[in-house]
Amino acid sequence: MTVGFVTGWGCWGERWRGRSAVRRSTAGQPSGARGWRARPHRWAMQLRNGSGGLERVLQGPMYRQPASSDDENLRDLRRARRRRVCLIVEPTPFTHVSGYSNRFNELLRHLREAGDEVLIVTPDNAPDAPTEVCGYPVVTIRGFKFALYPRITLSIGFGSGILFGRPYLLQRVREFDPDLIHLATPGFLVFAILLMARVLRKPLVASYHTHLPLYAKTYGLGVLVGLCWMLMRFCLNRADLTLCTSPQLCGELRGRNIERVDLWRKGINTDTFHPRYRHGDDGHMRRWLTDGHPEAPLLMYVGRLGMEKNLASLRGVLERCPQGTRLAFVGDGPHAEALRRHFAGTATFFAGQLRGEALSRAFATADVFLMPSETETLGFVVLEAMASGVPVVAVRAGGIPDLVKHGSTGFLYEPRHPEQAATLVNQLLHDPALRQRLGEAARVEATRWSWRAATAWLRNVQYQRAINNFRFRALGGLGMPRSLTWLRWFRRRIIRSFGF
Repeated sequence: MTVGFVTGWGCWGERWRGRSAVRRSTAGQPSGARGWRARPHRWAMQLRNGSGGLERVLQGPMYRQPASSDDENLRDLRRARRRRVCLIVEPTPFTHVSGYSNRFNELLRHLREAGDEVLIVTPDNAPDAPTEVCGYPVVTIRGFKFALYPRITLSIGFGSGILFGRPYLLQRVREFDPDLIHLATPGFLVFAILLMARVLRKPLVASYHTHLPLYAKTYGLGVLVGLCWMLMRFCLNRADLTLCTSPQLCGELRGRNIERVDLWRKGINTDTFHPRYRHGDDGHMRRWLTDGHPEAPLLMYVGRLGMEKNLASLRGVLERCPQGTRLAFVGDGPHAEALRRHFAGTATFFAGQLRGEALSRAFATADVFLMPSETETLGFVVLEAMASGVPVVAVRAGGIPDLVKHGSTGFLYEPRHPEQAATLVNQLLHDPALRQRLGEAARVEATRWSWRAATAWLRNVQYQRAINNFRFRALGGLGMPRSLTWLRWFRRRIIRSFGF
């Protein structure tokens, strides 16, 4: 941990205030220091944990990254001290199945292994909502069903004891006294949590999972795209660190003037998703998914059946494939009935939602995995298909190009060109050796990414980076809790306006 005391002027955000402040080039600098704006100072004082005291630094910029190797931070889950983390997730990942759900469940499992204490807060109206996950307590707050996707529960949060009403949630979080707050965004809850983090004076990490502007376009709300970006800048620039799930998304957010953006490493459980599940059940899964035609080529999509996934385009792919080719959809969602009507009369099977070993067998049974969605911030199901040894044909959009290397671990096609996808699928179906080679290469690539390494980097480096950013952004970099001046100003204006 590094705390800086700077004379002459303060440090606000990642900018040194002063007449001759300049942006430092990041070329040749360590990865943890990228994005800093700094200028040499004549006098600066730097305090390092474990160094035995204060070290005077002359004529040099200050960096956030601790002097430790990347390999150690990836290998050693317990390298950083134990922390208390308040994890706020909207919608709940515990009754809502998705790649987002897998990420948070694996995060909690490995934080438990590291010895961290976690308080979980999530909106959930279900009567059987869990009160404990991985041994950690879950505080549920009331919410509402989202009109575009009624299966999930969202919350504004202000009626849950954050600002108005009985201060139940605020009191619970204050009593827990976290070292930092980790908030899943975007969502309606973000505004209340920004206020709560400011009131409690706690560092805030915002992880970004749903690309809101793209969803707005998909659902016919393109006029709101500018407003989405404005709200995202307002919210994410008030976090001490924003985590994205793909390098492409990191670059897009930085290009939109969102600061302190970093990559949350991907992960996959390569034991749960494994080629061995292709065999061992006497072919029951394949017979079921092909509707009694196990010898036929099988294309598959696994995931949420939503309009934004562009699944209707797969009919054009299926119709260009050899006669008898089957297509299976595994999953459920608000667009399921519309898709059933759209694919009526084709060799398409809707399996519904699968879990556990059944899902593992479904992945491994496919001959080709299809991903037509252009809105994926990462695409966990693509990684799960790769771990299952299945070649992937996916659209070149979102975070997917970070997973699939064209011609090496799968194939990519251009958005809104299903005829390209059909050509690539036919190439795989007519060449079993190519299909096997790409599937094996995809499996090797997937084994490089473990949840343990992803969580180790998060808690050893990124959580500490957020804490450092919080201290540097507070009161001119003096390492003190940030000011509540704007709240006091707001309170005075209310009092004057209403004559209290």
